[in-house]
Amino acid sequence: MSKQQFQTEVSQLLHLIVHSLYSHPEIFLRELISNSSDALDKLRHLSLTDETYKALVGNGIDSPRIDLDLDEASKTLSLSDTGIGMSEEDLISHLGTIARSGTKNFLSQLSGDDRKDSNLIGQFGVGFYSVFMVADKVEVVSRKAREEKTYRWISDGKTGFEIEEVTGDAARKAAGTTILIHFNDEGAQYANGWRLQEIVKKYSNHIAFPIFLTYEKSEWDEEKKESIKTRTTEQVNAASAMWRRSKSELTDDDYKELYKSIAGDWEDPLFWFHTRAEGTLEYTTLFYIPAKAPLDLYQADYKGGVKLYVKRVFIMDDSRDLLPQYLRFVRGIIDSEDLPLNVSREILQQNKVLTSIKTASVKKILSELKTIATNDPEKYAKFIAEYNRPLKEGLYGDFANRETLLELIRFKSSKVAGLTSFAEAKDRMQPEQKALYYITGGTESMLRNSPLLEIYKKKGIEVLILDDDVDEIVFSTVAKYGDIDLKAVNKSSTSGDLKDEAAPEKAEELKPLLEKIKATLGDAVKEVRASSRLADSPSVIVSDEDEPSARMRQMMQAMGQTNLPELQPTLEINPDHEIIRKLLSDTSNGKVEDAAWLLFDQALLLEGVPLKDPATFVQRLNRVLNQSI
Repeated sequence: MSKQQFQTEVSQLLHLIVHSLYSHPEIFLRELISNSSDALDKLRHLSLTDETYKALVGNGIDSPRIDLDLDEASKTLSLSDTGIGMSEEDLISHLGTIARSGTKNFLSQLSGDDRKDSNLIGQFGVGFYSVFMVADKVEVVSRKAREEKTYRWISDGKTGFEIEEVTGDAARKAAGTTILIHFNDEGAQYANGWRLQEIVKKYSNHIAFPIFLTYEKSEWDEEKKESIKTRTTEQVNAASAMWRRSKSELTDDDYKELYKSIAGDWEDPLFWFHTRAEGTLEYTTLFYIPAKAPLDLYQADYKGGVKLYVKRVFIMDDSRDLLPQYLRFVRGIIDSEDLPLNVSREILQQNKVLTSIKTASVKKILSELKTIATNDPEKYAKFIAEYNRPLKEGLYGDFANRETLLELIRFKSSKVAGLTSFAEAKDRMQPEQKALYYITGGTESMLRNSPLLEIYKKKGIEVLILDDDVDEIVFSTVAKYGDIDLKAVNKSSTSGDLKDEAAPEKAEELKPLLEKIKATLGDAVKEVRASSRLADSPSVIVSDEDEPSARMRQMMQAMGQTNLPELQPTLEINPDHEIIRKLLSDTSNGKVEDAAWLLFDQALLLEGVPLKDPATFVQRLNRVLNQSI
């Protein structure tokens, strides 16, 4: 028998589970049954699609089931399945480590407040480890399909575990897993047949495999006039695919419990969409929107949460082809009557049936979200708080649904508090306004204080504040909302939108100074010109329509792009600013040279761009201060 330590993250998670989830201990049974159901699904799929597994049919594989065996006297419960089973390596990797993406990020977000942390743990999903809320010892005996050896894993859920090979009567005769739970004082309440039936019906009634409970049942003996206990075995779940039932047969609680089982969450979903399609294609979909965004939603190796079934047979749950990537937060089920049972990931990418189901499913999800946005703004606001950014990602690739996505997305604004929509911003447009304007390229605070907003505020024109890091990339591909142009105020193309009747005269007057500033700055700027968009600030930088902003360049460099051309923005000068008027009256070379660089450097700083040569900037600033004192 070998003794091994838990991975550090496992030890931390076990401690948190045992000490933070005291109000939900009964979910241990839901989690274990869900794991057994997954193991049965995997083996059934392999037996239908892989010739080497088909030979196992007749050895328990064709009668999949989950068995619960309660011993009230010894306060133990065993849970056994006839699923795929685990090898020694599987037991170590599945029960001794957490390979899940985002684990460390998840643990770093915990505050130490048990009640607050229990909500986060609920989002993360506790799985097998929840059993240690009710047990002081757990034994797992498992044999993997197509292997001869059986292994036992034992742990008290504290520091580590022991693992050994078992033979003889202790070994399993067929593939599958048996978990023996030794209840602790907290868990002793579950050493009760009636209580276990209640929990199974509450959380796992929808599991598609039969769940049998063996326990001591009390029955009244009329002849002896006393209650007699007899050991009995009963099926305690409906064992039907709940999503195949009519919506009229299901309650909200039915939907919520199915969600908690398939998502590993115990917080209710925000909402769900259940569809049955009949005709050319027959399929059922049941999609859920979690109340909280998954903690690893933005991890590169994030896996979606939609399970694919064919004729109620589980096929896979980690394919990126079931829904587009921007809807990766959706949980649920797709069950098709028309796909082949041996469908592979490679086949899925080209399969016309799945393409049709995917297309219809996306339209259904977005349509339902639009209805909720109209009919229940308060609930929709909760959705947007979690999923506004993923919806924005959809604008970049899902051209077929772009108009709907533009209706669904919400924005911060220079004019109203909270979040607003394009439709609402359109209704607030000024009579002379030519387009809907937005600004990207920094934090909310930086964008709200940008000099670029000054003239828009002065004229009462709304500017949408797009401060998500994906906004500049996404909205560079979106030219219109309906028939209204969308324009970025930090692009040079918007310079003529807010006309100043005196602009040509001012530009002409400023021309000698602009030429001197350009000569001073050289290739650091593409152009120096008079600005019609500044009210209070002396200068600002803008980029051309097809160029990334200074802020975006920083992000691209941080992501490893090293072949970017040097930043060469356009510098705009405010002809009405006091500094510029004074420079016009005194164009001595030394003064203009220092002023030119300071006007440029301060414009860069306002864009959040670090200066290449801070020491020279300070020297210039000191010279100017010395002259003014």
